Amino acid sequence: MNFWAHISRLILKGRYFIILLIAICTYLLATQMQYMRFSYTEANLLPDNHQVNIEYNKFLDLFGEEGNLIILATEDPSIFTPEKFKAWNNLSKQLDSFAEVDFTVAIGDIQKLTKNKTEQKFDLEPLYVNPPETTEEVLKIKNELFENLPFYDNFLFNKKSETIRTIVYLKKDIVNTAVRKDFIFDALNPAIEKFEQDYNIDIRVSGMPYIRTMNAQNIIDEIGIFVALALGVTALIFFFFFRSFRATFITLIVVSIGVIWAFGFIGLFRYEISVLMALIPPLIIVIGVPNAIFLINKYQQEVKKHGNQAKSLQRVISKVGNATLMTNVTTASGFATFIFTKSQLLREFGTIASINILAIFVLALLIIPIIYSFLPLPKEKHLKHLERKWIDTIVTWMESIVRHHRLTVYATTVILIIVSMIGIYMIKISGSLIEDMPKGKPFFKDIVFFEEEFGGIMPLEIVIDTKAENGVMKLSTLQRMNKLDETIDEIPQLSKSISVLNLVKYSKQAFYNGKPEYYELPNNQEKNWILSYTKKATTDSNLLNNFVDSTGRYARLTTFMKDIGTDKMEIIEDRLIQKIDKEFPKEDYNVSMTGGALVFLKGTTFLINNLVISLSLAIILIAVFMAFLFRSFRMIVISLIPNIFPLLITAGLMGYLGVPIKPSTILVFSIAFGISVDDTIHFLAKYRQELMVNNWKIKHSVYAALRETGVSMFYTSIVLFFGFLVFTVSSFGGTIALGGLVSITLLFAMVSNLLLLPSLLLSLEKKIANKKTFKKPTLDILTPEDTNEK
Repeated sequence: MNFWAHISRLILKGRYFIILLIAICTYLLATQMQYMRFSYTEANLLPDNHQVNIEYNKFLDLFGEEGNLIILATEDPSIFTPEKFKAWNNLSKQLDSFAEVDFTVAIGDIQKLTKNKTEQKFDLEPLYVNPPETTEEVLKIKNELFENLPFYDNFLFNKKSETIRTIVYLKKDIVNTAVRKDFIFDALNPAIEKFEQDYNIDIRVSGMPYIRTMNAQNIIDEIGIFVALALGVTALIFFFFFRSFRATFITLIVVSIGVIWAFGFIGLFRYEISVLMALIPPLIIVIGVPNAIFLINKYQQEVKKHGNQAKSLQRVISKVGNATLMTNVTTASGFATFIFTKSQLLREFGTIASINILAIFVLALLIIPIIYSFLPLPKEKHLKHLERKWIDTIVTWMESIVRHHRLTVYATTVILIIVSMIGIYMIKISGSLIEDMPKGKPFFKDIVFFEEEFGGIMPLEIVIDTKAENGVMKLSTLQRMNKLDETIDEIPQLSKSISVLNLVKYSKQAFYNGKPEYYELPNNQEKNWILSYTKKATTDSNLLNNFVDSTGRYARLTTFMKDIGTDKMEIIEDRLIQKIDKEFPKEDYNVSMTGGALVFLKGTTFLINNLVISLSLAIILIAVFMAFLFRSFRMIVISLIPNIFPLLITAGLMGYLGVPIKPSTILVFSIAFGISVDDTIHFLAKYRQELMVNNWKIKHSVYAALRETGVSMFYTSIVLFFGFLVFTVSSFGGTIALGGLVSITLLFAMVSNLLLLPSLLLSLEKKIANKKTFKKPTLDILTPEDTNEK
């Protein structure tokens, strides 16, 4: 321990310099907080060179940004009264006047195609010239719209429910910038709220720019709540255990500085705030408090033993420093494995989390002894918690179980493993763009509304390359597209598609004087006449020019998808691919599927695979770390069993409770494993120390280690349990699942390390406990509970 003795002297002698250094670092990192930014782009979970991303970027080059639609809708029948009908269309004009809006399309903007026989072309006429003044005039417009203009069905209205919509097209260059957020909060939302108040009509709002903005704001709002709750809950538990305002206040100072550092590092690295990144500040609090428990507990034990403050502080650093360093390194390692994934989102999360876990260890090791060095010795009342009878009762019960009921422990373990394995086979893999969004928020309820009324809001794009200029307008191509369109209509999870087909069908209807029964593709006899009219048509270029490129070679068919999981999406994808392969010969066409919805779902599957790799890496890394500490393969196996066992139980519970495997839930395993292994290190380190002192008397050493480590393991596990439970107050489904599942896993891990681990050591004592196994320990770890001089 010469190294740690030297470190302790260095800290206590240089305490003024260290305080100044911490203050400077805190100030510098606080200045970096200004560079924290919230993501304005959609989370892309795939690497840039992934085939799905390549296809998506090619699509964006051809047709530009796809997710620039904000949709307004109302199902209120009173909208079809003169005053409200006029106000609805005026709202569209008001929004159209904003610089951020490219154009809007509402009922008042509808243009009808009419046949011009003289010039053999189609002209555009407005649906009505003057705003209606009477209810009869409004109803006439409504009837014309619903009965004679199928072109606009599922676009500006739903004929069955009589819901009407207004489409707001944002300028594509602001969709992924902060300007989008400012427009929505400063212009769009106030205009909608005023309309609702003035006319007592409920407006539903959706579209990917709107959803992403409202969701990001929700993340911002929750960061403060999480930090406050984590501080409050952990401080309350800490005070309950220690009954000392002074100790609680010191702990809060440490974790508060840790939170500032966490925000500062996020800004320093110029990372964006995502749902995952928002978890780091409260995570640092939850992980930082156990460090304080170990350090303060040890200090108070030393004071109670001999009453010498200088000696107590030196021993806190020299004995606890080594143990807590090892446990923080293993926890940081669990998070650091995310760095090796191919997902930028996970790499950033892993980088910031691992850096800050090590940072909070350094802060605790420096700040706590230094503050106590300026304070008088703790009073007798502050040390009473060290002699609590209820803690002794719990430790005595655990010792009794290990001593007399090891077979029961093993039998229970085997039964739970079998039951868990059955549950694991019931787990489903799922992931969707909006599944984890806050279901209680108005914008999520509006998503559900648009799914029911219009079939979805997440775009799925099909790009058809005809390999020839103007190949799109060939009747054979249009007929093939129509066959694909019919398949899309048969799939309930997809909306009616929008493409050049709509315009061509409308052209035939106009050719036959607007009769709605002619809204269909022209046949071979009609095609020359009608398509010649169509090519000359002065159609609304804003509406459909995005569905054919400038050369006429590429066509775009857009449908919108409901909130479905990856499993259903794969079925839909297979069905569409089969239809595409059948209708579009590869020698004549190249057809690809893309769109934000598909990219996200493919990214979800990719991320899940990477997280499995991450968990495997964490287990291997911890195993290597155990080998480094104990130089024994048997000890590696014994140390991993109590930590893998809780993961199996949690996975089984997910199967039984219907919680699917998705990015937010699979994170649980790497996080929980990295934290729970800390208890194993503390226990085995104390066990090894007892073996050496007690001349390899195994039973005595196991029970002594259990008694010594049990209290701190119990304290820290309770703090971690309630600390992670804080995340269940989130409105994000993924965060709730993460908090609840990690809490459950850590609770099982505590029981496993306090009952199963010592049981295994006793049962295998002759095979693992010998001088050869521990002959040359790599690091002499002393635990926080080592109160006796050995």
